[in-house]
Amino acid sequence: MQQMHLHILGICGTFMGGIAAIAQAAGHRVTGCDAGVYPPMSTQLASAGIDIVEGYGADQVGLGADVWVVGNVVTRGNPLMEEILDRGLPYVSGPQWLAEQALADKWVLAVAGTHGKTTTSAMLAWILEEASLDPGFLIGGVPENFGMSARLTGSRFFVIEADEYDTAFFDKRSKFVHYRPRTAILNNLEFDHADIFADLAAIETQFHHLVRTVPRSGRIVANGREPALDRVLARGCWSGLERFGVAGGWAVGASDPKGFEVVHEGKPLGRVEWALAGEHNRMNALAAIAAARHVGVEPARAIAALGRFENVKRRLEVRGIAGGATVYDDFAHHPTAIATTIDGLRQRVGPARILAILEPRSNTMKLGVMKDALAGSLAGADRVFCYAANLGWDAAAALAPLGAKARVAGDFGRLLDAIVAETRPGDHLLVMSNGGFEGIHEKLLAALGERAAKRA
Repeated sequence: MQQMHLHILGICGTFMGGIAAIAQAAGHRVTGCDAGVYPPMSTQLASAGIDIVEGYGADQVGLGADVWVVGNVVTRGNPLMEEILDRGLPYVSGPQWLAEQALADKWVLAVAGTHGKTTTSAMLAWILEEASLDPGFLIGGVPENFGMSARLTGSRFFVIEADEYDTAFFDKRSKFVHYRPRTAILNNLEFDHADIFADLAAIETQFHHLVRTVPRSGRIVANGREPALDRVLARGCWSGLERFGVAGGWAVGASDPKGFEVVHEGKPLGRVEWALAGEHNRMNALAAIAAARHVGVEPARAIAALGRFENVKRRLEVRGIAGGATVYDDFAHHPTAIATTIDGLRQRVGPARILAILEPRSNTMKLGVMKDALAGSLAGADRVFCYAANLGWDAAAALAPLGAKARVAGDFGRLLDAIVAETRPGDHLLVMSNGGFEGIHEKLLAALGERAAKRA
């Protein structure tokens, strides 16, 4: 492979930062830029010796990169992108570069779906790791078992979180169309990304584009409980197909808070013993076990590996305990994911109080497309706090069905004070956001700790 200088636009996103790590591991020189350079990716890149420029100044063309790798945060009007276009410099999207330069000779295992992509990808990569297959991977989070979101290895296997979001301003296909998987998991499918998709049918079309790229010797592992995926596959499927979550396919047998039985075609194969909560994680596990079997990992070995799986950062991650209350961080930002996360925590903590703390930050949430489903998704919590800054819709009206147990605030300081005032020893504070949420986790822990010290 010819060594090149890549300059990555939008390098601090998890996906583009992962590409940077993979490119560097392949021997390329890597630099990049982003607006408001931010951790954790900025920290990871700096520790790897990758230079990052703040902002998108046109003068960066002076770096003389061989190719400019463009993230999907970059739009027309971006000063650096405009200069690249004016000068006719070579540019490529992140997914295309990855597919052509890192995945071309790999057995790609792609994990697609509205929910659970990151966790399922991490499970699958860990199963392959435990089976001594040394997989490469690019995951939209940091699996605790690996401590990194991306790596390139000499193995023929590569696990990728296959996002349906668009590729770049000049390529409006979903990212996953570029990856050409031999094994594909279709985890679930709901309407999301209202900023780029008109409706669910539009997303189904993109998913069928992915199905069309799987070879006939490949395998699709699909959630059998999803009508939208049934419609996708009814358009045509030319590969091997296995379903999970339904009798006759891969299913969950007897389960309890400490684990569950894996059943395939009615036959019990073993029991996963772990600390992960929720039916969604059991479904994720079935998909990962089935996909790993396609590359030769026996289910018994996969089941044992999942017993040592440590989850992904920001998935019901305990950030600390202060004043007798536990603070969690979770990435949930879609009503289905919110409800699932609350249910998973409820299974873990029983009758203890759950305080759900939500920042509706995703583009879809900001548009208010999901607002009517929000109250129902939060109903399982004992108290609800919503940070309503920069929303174009009335969060208080949306949460009115929850009555007095919901509190909405547009001022962060007031929200923080209200949460602390409500918190009691033994409570579980579930913070849900796909962003940094003003550093709320540390601020809650500090305030609760200070209050407890004063009372001591």
